[in-house]
Amino acid sequence: MVNRRVVVTGLGVVSPNGVGITAFLHSLQQGISGLKFIPKYEELKYNCQVSGVPDFDWNSLHAYLPDVTFHGLKGVGIGYAVKAALDAWMDAGNNVEQDEVNWDTGCVFGNSVADSENMKRVIAMVDAKEARKLGSRVVEQMMNSGPTAYISGLLNLGNKIVTNSSACATGSQSVLMGYEYIKHGYAKRMLVGSTEYIDQYIFGAFDSMRILSRKFNAVPEKASRPMSATAGGFVPGSGSAALVLEDLEYAQARGANIYAEILGGANNSGGQRDGGSMTAPNPEGIVRCIKDALSNAQILPNEIDLISGHLTATGADKLEIQNWIKALKRESGNFPFINSVKSMIGHCLSAAGSIEIVAVILQLMHGFIHPNINLEDPNPEITKLIDIDSIPVKRIDKEIDIVAKSNFGFGDVNTCLIFSKYKQNG
Repeated sequence: MVNRRVVVTGLGVVSPNGVGITAFLHSLQQGISGLKFIPKYEELKYNCQVSGVPDFDWNSLHAYLPDVTFHGLKGVGIGYAVKAALDAWMDAGNNVEQDEVNWDTGCVFGNSVADSENMKRVIAMVDAKEARKLGSRVVEQMMNSGPTAYISGLLNLGNKIVTNSSACATGSQSVLMGYEYIKHGYAKRMLVGSTEYIDQYIFGAFDSMRILSRKFNAVPEKASRPMSATAGGFVPGSGSAALVLEDLEYAQARGANIYAEILGGANNSGGQRDGGSMTAPNPEGIVRCIKDALSNAQILPNEIDLISGHLTATGADKLEIQNWIKALKRESGNFPFINSVKSMIGHCLSAAGSIEIVAVILQLMHGFIHPNINLEDPNPEITKLIDIDSIPVKRIDKEIDIVAKSNFGFGDVNTCLIFSKYKQNG
């Protein structure tokens, strides 16, 4: 069986706390929140009135898109995806304007649902018997595969083109799928990532579940509190991130800059049994996923320097720590550093994994561990399990070699990936 080394050569991000790699890196290093109070959510009487919304300049897409495409593009989630994907593509040293099909390059880009604001417009016009006024492009704006279709068309990608959707595990799953295609010789290069646009309708659905943070509307930057004693639920966020993955030999042949290497990963489901459900993971499924990722990456548990956790600021945070302890057999005093990007950007749902993976790569590249902000009151149930020094509240400037990244999604779906600094003889 073909077994290629897979490296990361390009990054792009549209995050609540920074659009573009430079801005995002600065926010990670300084512990800057991207959460904002949303007046509309107060008007709608939501319990949670805070969200992570990127400071996105829609006109920035004009530089990438033909006039007809730009003016016809209505989906915000698609816009986020196009921006992140094309930034990653160019960051990897590639040219956007080319005519030949890239037969060696594919795309896996995840998404949850088409923008429901677009869906509302379609429903209203159909009900008003005005469907003929919708225009010829409405289907591409509604379909769940819209982001992948736009990206692959703009870049002439001719290999595997896939839209994946696994709730909160979507972003990391897309990276794992791209990695596997290259590793086993099906593609030389893959553009991977995910996107999410949380509009008022999707937000309202989550708010009705009473699982969102509701006590920090007046201080939105404090609302997302992973591993905190006062964590009261997650904060939905929007955004997108993309990575260019390549066969190592392919990247070397074209002189690409190599940012990091993917050593391995795993994806599974707990079957919604033994404690697992639509909204909660089966602990054994998570433990198996982590162990399988380590085995696939051919590393030992004590080689992990940092865990980039799922850690959503709910009661599941403690359970997640317990599962990591069981999977790694590393307890208090020997537990790796652990952090959660969600403390700064909230939970970006389908986009969470891809944005958080970009954060992982930046920490490996620049030698730091980003802080867990809003952790002035660590949950004592967690600090009974692991040493407080494993949960940094300030940035640590430290070279790290191996990071484990996990995401767990509704439907009891789990993904874990192992990243390392690139070593030529690795």
